[in-house]
Amino acid sequence: MIPPNRKALTDSRYGWAEYLTNDEMTVTPWEVSGEINYSKLIKQFGTQPLDNELLKRIKKHTGELHVQLRRGIFFSHRDFNWLLDRYESGEKFILYTGRGPSGNVHLGHVIPWLFTKHLQDTFKARLYFQLTDDEKFLMSQNLSLKDTLRLTYDNALDVLASGFDVKNTFLISDVKNSQTLYKIAVEVAKHVTYSTAKAVFGFKESSNIGILFFPAMQAAPCFLESAIVGKKVPCLIPAAIDQDPYWRIARDTAPKLNYYKPTQIHCKFLPGLGKGGKMSSSIPETCIFTTDKPKVAEKKIMSAFTGGKATIQEQRKLGADPYICPIYHYERFLFEPDDGKLAELERRCKSGELLCGEHKSSLAPKVVKFLKDHQEKREKAKDVVSDCFINSCDEKLQKALGLERF
Repeated sequence: MIPPNRKALTDSRYGWAEYLTNDEMTVTPWEVSGEINYSKLIKQFGTQPLDNELLKRIKKHTGELHVQLRRGIFFSHRDFNWLLDRYESGEKFILYTGRGPSGNVHLGHVIPWLFTKHLQDTFKARLYFQLTDDEKFLMSQNLSLKDTLRLTYDNALDVLASGFDVKNTFLISDVKNSQTLYKIAVEVAKHVTYSTAKAVFGFKESSNIGILFFPAMQAAPCFLESAIVGKKVPCLIPAAIDQDPYWRIARDTAPKLNYYKPTQIHCKFLPGLGKGGKMSSSIPETCIFTTDKPKVAEKKIMSAFTGGKATIQEQRKLGADPYICPIYHYERFLFEPDDGKLAELERRCKSGELLCGEHKSSLAPKVVKFLKDHQEKREKAKDVVSDCFINSCDEKLQKALGLERF
């Protein structure tokens, strides 16, 4: 999708600047690489930082701030203040997030899901979780439609294993539930020109016509609850910031369709276990997959890049750099919930008191325990996963969406 020279057309309405060169960073819906400068992303994408004033306002509703808010893992937003205004005036909101089923789920994918679960539990919010099996089929020459549908089911087990309330969670397969989304998607598509889509996503003349339409499908769940109940319902999307371009399309079309603009809250990327960059499924050794066997996960941790020095003597003397160390960031993102203990890990690392091998050895059991717990929940999810997908043939749903039989 991205032109070879990595330049994108610009469109000032969407705050899109240009795809950055390899020696800086690349953040698009299809590729994330380089050293990520989040302050620069906020400026380029035209979002707002999650500042202390907003965090204090959130805390009034949630009590203790979630660890991902306290540590700045969720760092950026669009219109979150507006969402709280609506909530405080008595309007409930729905949650919407998703996953592109192109392979196995890794811990980087799980990070925003855990925060979404927190929001669901705290605000008693309905969740629509979209699995974009159509996009992954259209984007990959190596995946058949049968492959992406299989992965949709497999990834859905990980979604439910993350702890969502199954009574208030609705899974959507774009392919199998296309009837539910298509009416809204064509309404969105009518208001998005090819030049706009090309400007936002960098589509080329060789792009297939399916992927040109896909942004409308990804916008549809933003408005699904509103279409079902027959009135405007606020929508909050917790997701990584690389997916932001899709929601710009949704936000631009919302007023034209008499819907609220979806609100967004963006998270950072869990670093990979290699040197630099986020976790990538295409480089398996940089990822801990939720289906990894304990010994495999432990080996990956023990082989990971760190911010340490070349020798023990040098590290004891000069200390290490936790800020470039994925072992430290695994603790910060997921495995050390106590802020005091995390600060102590950081201090010991920087002082040279804690060696990298020691830190790896203490992290590995935490990762193994997480995986064992998750895999048990994953097995149990097989009993309920089919019932969590939206039933496109449900007569009440069809009537609500205006899809009754002719």
